[in-house]
Amino acid sequence: MISFKNFSFKYNNVVDKTLKNIDVTINKGEKVLIVGPSGSGKSTLSHCINGLIPFSYSGEIEGELIIDNIKPYEESLSDISKKVGTIMQDQDSQFIGLSVGEDVAFNFENNAMPINEMKVKVVNALELVNMNDFINSSPYELSGGQKQRVSLAGVLGSDAQVLLFDEPLANLDPASGKEIMELINNIHKKTNKTIIIVEHRIEDVLEQPFDKVIVINKGEVKAVGTPNNILKSDILEENGLREPLYVSAMKYANCNFENINDLRDLNNISEDSKENIKNWFHNESKNISIKNNNKEEKILEIKNLTFSHDKVKNTLENVSFSLNKGEILGVLGNNGAGKSTLCRVITGILKCKEGNIFLNNECIDSWSIKKRGSSIGYVMQNPNQMISQHMIKDEIALGLKCRGYSKEEIDTKIEEVLKICGLYPYRNWPINALSYGQKKRVTIASILAINPDVIILDEPTAGQDHKHYTEFMEFIKSLSEKGISIILITHDMQLTLEYCDRAVVLSNGKKIADDKPSCILTDKNIIKQANLKETSLSTLAKAIGMENPNDFVQFFIDYER
Repeated sequence: MISFKNFSFKYNNVVDKTLKNIDVTINKGEKVLIVGPSGSGKSTLSHCINGLIPFSYSGEIEGELIIDNIKPYEESLSDISKKVGTIMQDQDSQFIGLSVGEDVAFNFENNAMPINEMKVKVVNALELVNMNDFINSSPYELSGGQKQRVSLAGVLGSDAQVLLFDEPLANLDPASGKEIMELINNIHKKTNKTIIIVEHRIEDVLEQPFDKVIVINKGEVKAVGTPNNILKSDILEENGLREPLYVSAMKYANCNFENINDLRDLNNISEDSKENIKNWFHNESKNISIKNNNKEEKILEIKNLTFSHDKVKNTLENVSFSLNKGEILGVLGNNGAGKSTLCRVITGILKCKEGNIFLNNECIDSWSIKKRGSSIGYVMQNPNQMISQHMIKDEIALGLKCRGYSKEEIDTKIEEVLKICGLYPYRNWPINALSYGQKKRVTIASILAINPDVIILDEPTAGQDHKHYTEFMEFIKSLSEKGISIILITHDMQLTLEYCDRAVVLSNGKKIADDKPSCILTDKNIIKQANLKETSLSTLAKAIGMENPNDFVQFFIDYER
């Protein structure tokens, strides 16, 4: 279906090639995962497949690319879209219709299909993704998972034999992400279309079967193999990618992978491997001593917060919790649970109906957004809602200029945060030339530059690779050690386990848990209520017969730390 032969690509006005001598074949009906760190070339590779290169991004092509017997760069974008359907990372930028039905109908309208036939096709496509009940809803009012389903229905309506997913899990809660991966797998079985997924959340995607995994780094293909072979090797770690946590645990325990037919199946672990893991746990847990940070000085307190968008239904209801000085607090919950609303109320963007907010024991209910902004920095989930400047440097400098910093101070601060956020090589770039994940890092850098007392980060690591994720989160941890308090709204269970001192869980606008992450992510009731996902470490602990999975999960996090 897709064949790259000695294929290279160089963007105009860029010195080096982004893709170098790519030799990859994807067969008809295969399901393929493409992984690689940020800047590895995986987005460029997908743009070559869906025709955005060379029709939207121009440059020099060497070698050969054939998709379903055509060379896409010799055809038109319209012709390629009939071969390859793309589901983008940012669904809002993909919607065209005012309703779900209109949006799915767009492709049929382009082909001048009679309206009676069109209606049947739209209903069929929506039924495939279980979204027919929302046919008259606005796509912008849907949850992240529902938006993914509508985008998928839009391309399923076409005759495209290749479906290309760009970071399908980036903005989804864990349970919704699991549903989407199951849905993609079911569609693959029903239609036998060729499916290509580009994704950072390797552990979550590999719960479903794939024919092959392609690892790309520095513009070159580093490995092609079955998920089992890729997981057994060290290729993911060697290329700056995060392998599934349970695989890391098994490697630390020196399990013999030769006796394991499918590393994805935790129910069939050999008895030798089980013993190795138990021995590792018992021996090493004695040697771990965790420094107890005294984070008991209260800096932010939320008391009985209630908020409603429409004065009919409460989006937040009687929410109370505190944040201590230097603490990293995770805020978890399903899409629509009220997490982002909570943080907008804290920053003053939204005014609460009932309840109070205290900062350093002072009630800030009457404070303006500007005054709160000097002490509470907020990084939104969608970077396009924050960016106002054309150049990266200017965007980061904006907050500093407003606060009267000198040019020398601004230049020093910009250089510092650019390096922290992995953006220094792009310091002179215009923002519109960046990827979605890179734009996210620009917005984070602009808030980090002002050094507030409390930083609220809404999905800070969405779309980031493991290297930048780790660098950034280690920096966040260093800030917390200096006394800055952090609130992380996240769907990333690994991030919560690895970096959060504590987590608050919301469901339907109510607080349902406030505890250590390892306790929350091994509690079935909380996981079900809040659309979370049991960590694979907990699943591994149960598979080897441990009585208390929570102890094993906490041990692993402490061991790695």
